[in-house]
Order: sequence, then C-alpha cells, then structure tokens
Amino acid sequence: MVKNDQNNSNYIERAEYIKEILRKNSYLYYVEDTPVISDFEYDAYFRELEELEKAHPDLYDENSPTRRVGGEVSEKFEKVTHRVPLKSLKDVFSDEELIEFLSSLKREHPESEFTVEYKIDGLSVSLEYENGRFVRGATRGDGLVGEDVTENIKTIRSIPMTLPDKLPYLCVRGEVYMSKRVFNELNDEREKHGEALLANPRNAAAGSLRLLDSSITAKRKLSCFIFNLQDAEGIAFSSHKETLDYLLSQGFPVIPDVKVFSDEKEIVDRIWEMGDSREKLSFDIDGAVIKINDISLRSLIGELPNVPKWAVAYKYPPEVKPSLLKDIVIQVGRTGVLTPNAVLEPVRLAGTTVSRATLHNMDFIASKDIRIGDTVFVRKAGEIIPEILSVDASKRPVDSVPYIFPSECPVCGGNVSKENDEAAIRCTNPSCPAQLVRNVIHFASRDAMNIEGLGDAVAEQLFTEKLIKDPADLYTLKAEELEKLEGFGSKSAENLLRSVENSRTLCLSRLIYALGIRNIGQKSAKMIAERYKTLDALMHASPEELCTIPDMGEIMALSVYSYFSNEKNKEYIDKLISAGINTKYIDNSEGNSLSGLTFVITGTLPTMSRDEASELITKNGGKVSSSVSKKTSYVVVGEDAGSKLKKAQDLGIKLLSEEELKAMI
Repeated sequence: MVKNDQNNSNYIERAEYIKEILRKNSYLYYVEDTPVISDFEYDAYFRELEELEKAHPDLYDENSPTRRVGGEVSEKFEKVTHRVPLKSLKDVFSDEELIEFLSSLKREHPESEFTVEYKIDGLSVSLEYENGRFVRGATRGDGLVGEDVTENIKTIRSIPMTLPDKLPYLCVRGEVYMSKRVFNELNDEREKHGEALLANPRNAAAGSLRLLDSSITAKRKLSCFIFNLQDAEGIAFSSHKETLDYLLSQGFPVIPDVKVFSDEKEIVDRIWEMGDSREKLSFDIDGAVIKINDISLRSLIGELPNVPKWAVAYKYPPEVKPSLLKDIVIQVGRTGVLTPNAVLEPVRLAGTTVSRATLHNMDFIASKDIRIGDTVFVRKAGEIIPEILSVDASKRPVDSVPYIFPSECPVCGGNVSKENDEAAIRCTNPSCPAQLVRNVIHFASRDAMNIEGLGDAVAEQLFTEKLIKDPADLYTLKAEELEKLEGFGSKSAENLLRSVENSRTLCLSRLIYALGIRNIGQKSAKMIAERYKTLDALMHASPEELCTIPDMGEIMALSVYSYFSNEKNKEYIDKLISAGINTKYIDNSEGNSLSGLTFVITGTLPTMSRDEASELITKNGGKVSSSVSKKTSYVVVGEDAGSKLKKAQDLGIKLLSEEELKAMI
C-alpha cells in the first residue's frame, strides 16, 4: 500500500525510493510480464512522485519515470552520426543458401559456434548510455547517419533509463516494434473514429517512433528488444551470448530464446521451429538471424562495406493460408475501371488480419476459375498486399457456378465496355458518382494538388450533401457550408479551405497530374509541363508533337490529345481557370550540379521521403529512375534497402547515403 507521507522531511530519499519501485515494476510488467503490484498501486506511486517533483524543483531528473509519458514536440529530428555503423545483413532465402554460408565458415574455422535468434519485424535503433544513464536514442537511418529520437525512445517503458553498472559509455542496438495486441487495439480504436487503419505492426511502429510529438508516441505503447552490444568502455566480452546475458542483467529487454549451435542441421531445425511458432508469438518476425558467437573470430572473418561476413538473415517465405471466398464485390475507380475484390473469411497473415484481396480483373478470375464459395490460398505480396494464389478445387461446393462479371456499372447502372488492348472493363458513364468521387480524391492527393484534410470520407460527404459535382467546385466551398457537416467545426473547415486556397498557386505539372489523364503519371506530367510551359499550349498540342517528349510513347500522347479534345473536359478546365488555378509552369530548379546523372532511390532515408529526395534530385538537374541498370549513375540507399541494393552491388554501381547525395549538390 502506498503511504503518501507529506511530513517526511527527507523528500529526496522518498523520491528515490518511489523511482526504484516504478523502475523495478516497469521492468517486471513490460519485460518479464510478472508484475508484483497492481495498476492502481503503480498509478498511486506515480502520482506521488509527480507531486514531489512539482513541489521540489530540485528533484528534476530528465530520466525520471514521470518523464516517460512524452510531451516534447520537435520541429524536426536532428541527425546523428553513429559511433559504430549499424550495418544490415546479407539475406538468404533457402536451407541450401544457409548451409553454404555455414559450411564456408566451418571449413576455415571448424570449431565455430553460431547463435540463432528471432529477426524482429520492426525499426532498428541505437541506444547510448554514459555513466549508466540513458543519453540518446537514434534510428538506424542509412547505417551511418540516423535521426535523434531520444524523447520518443523515453516513452518505451521497457527500455531502462539508468543501469546498475555505471560504465563510462555503452551503446546497444535494438528493434522497436509494436506488439500484435497493441496493434489490434490501436486499429480497433481508429476504426471507431473513422480513421484509416494502419497496414501492419512494423509500419505502425516505424511511424510512431518518428512522430514529432512524443506524447502521441507514448500512447502507441511501443516495445523494444535489444539484440546487440555495439560498443562499451570499461568491460570486455568473449562471445555474443555473453554480451546478451550481461545486458539482461542490466535490465534491458533482451531478444528472447537465443540459442547457440555448432551443428548445421540443428541450426536449420531451430530456424524452422522458430518459423512454425510465429502465430504464437506476441510480436512479428520476418526471419531468423544467424551469427558467429565468438567475438574475436568475428574480427578475424571481417566485414564487407555494407554487411558483416560472419552473419546472415534467413528470410522466411511469405505465409500462405487457406480462406473461404465469401463474396466478390466490384469497386469503380476514378477512370471508370471495375476492379473485383475478394471478401474473405478473416485470416491472419504477416502480422495483420486479412479479410479482402484484389482479384485484379475479369481475366484474372477466369484464368484461375475463382468462384464465390471457393476455398482459396492467400498470401501477402511483399508482406503487404493480400493476393489470391490459387483455388483448392477439392473443397469446391457441388452447386458452385463460374463467376459472371457485371454487364453494367454496379454504382450508376451505366454501360460497361472492354477495349481490345486492355484487360480492364470500364464504366462508360462520365457522370458516374463513383468516378466523380475518386476524381476528387485523386485531385486532392499529396502528389497532385495536395489539399490536406480531403480524404475519402470527406469527398464522399461533399458529394452526398451536393456541395460539389467535380474538383473545380472545391474552390467555391464556404466555411458555413462545411461547418454544417458531421465531424466539421470552425477550425477543421478553416484548415480545409486554407489548403484549398494554397493549391491555386501550385505548378502546372501538379495540375496535369491532378486532371487524372489516363496513362499519365507524376513524372510524365512534369515532363509535359516542362515542355509546354502553359496549359493553353498543351491543349493545342498534336499527338505527333507530344511524342517528341522523352519517354512519351504513342499511347500516352494519344491519351493526352484525347483528353483535351473532349468538350466536357474543356468545360471542366474552364471552371478551374475561372477558379484562379495557376496554369503555368513554375521552374523550381535550384542548379544543375546533378545534370546528366541518373539516380535510383531504395530503402527509407533518414530525413526525407522518396518523393522529397526525387524532387531534390530533379531540381538540381538529375534524373530519377525506378529500376537499376547499367545506365544508373548512383543508387541512394536508406534503411531496409531491398533487391535494388543487391543489383547495384552486382553491377558495381556507386552507392550514396542521403548525406552524400546532399554533399554532391
């Protein structure tokens, strides 16, 4: 029972006593899962400490348990150069590849032992301690430079702020993740409030750790496993397992169930035992990590520029599970395409519950003979997008019938048609409500006119309430109209109208992309705008002229020409011009230091999105490509880089970090 003795003159001693209770029970609760006091008692101690610290400012301690609820708001994250690089691992995808790796090391070092541990599906971080006190937490970034997320790291209750041993310096590496339970609770809450659901625990953890407001991060209830000792002063170890045991003694949430083996078959068996247990774990894994245990042997074996030679990551193949196909529903997109989607009996795949999957088009359904009532095999392509692989014909109901694609639009009842060169079937009614709503959503998207606050739900609302008929009507909206809508107040209405107003002055390239012309993406819209400079000049361009633009094919040229030849589209553009939309190209180029160079971007960069990095490159005269080839000049590499990095290494193409890219400019 808590005794809040306000007459106790030794408030410092009382505060330290409470801190120790809170730290001990945080560890037992978040790491050991064996709390010894109730939540009520914990909260009572916490409140007492808050009151003591408020009454006695000299008790201020930045690592106090009361400082772990967040509240720090940053304008941006400062850069951190890692004292020891946080390198990635070479991936292996089969038992044969793994055995080849193990055997090659065994031939040179017959007595070598290996640790096998879970590969947590989260975000890699480094944690630094000086004299036993936590001083800094940083994301991995590109391995050399990351972001300072110290305040957000402090909100992770399982990470200790002080250590029993007061070593001059200690740096550990861990993986921040979101547990399956917390992820499901968070999505349930977002669904109740009509917010977009988070894709998977890994993305949720990464996004939460990089929020500028640490109080929001605190509410996300992130967790962390420590899996490596990066650097230490005043202590030395002979093996990796020994370092993990030491870190456990210091109160760190060390990655569980790490085992040591020397036999290759035992290692393979252990990896598949871990893989088979994925469903039972409270956290997501996407593989297993195999490392040489002996630290001195690691130094002897050495490292490559980007990966150590003494460790690999075994990546599990995507999970494939059966599910019942309950229904097929048709969604109508902004260009009128009818896209079939499978409604599935919920099944858990790669960390999330899947209840829908795309069926692409009529040809896809026909080629696999997919029918309502079938048992289908489902996986997540790239661990993200659910897809149907095949049908279990042995479980097909006896009364099953082939699926017949709709002969009319399910939204407006209009005619549908299939062009000879396409697999897609389209609604031919230009006034179809589904197309109009999708057009508005596309028009307002970040890469188009960047109208913040205008998502799917708001677009639907505006149409339902007959406030708009097309995107041009956004520029006639009034605050009093918006404030009458459910979910809108004066502030949200003001914010939306301000964003609409800001979009009037954007570059012509964004407007061309926002028009939603078939076959014209963001990059081709920019090339068109650079070539014609004004919307009027573009509207009078012939297909032959358009074909002279680099990378502009005949189909794209005809799409542009056809769009501007349509009378209804001309009327729509006149409305936009009347609304004061900018129709001229704005040259935002900052120099030509990257002229003649082609870049590919892969992975997550420390401080920029891929779009921002692409824009920076093009502003300075460079070209950005989506694929690596012999013509690629540089590959800009961020965290979790994939196959593009490997291809660049195979082709001998120079790799750049974000910092090195900026240095070139």
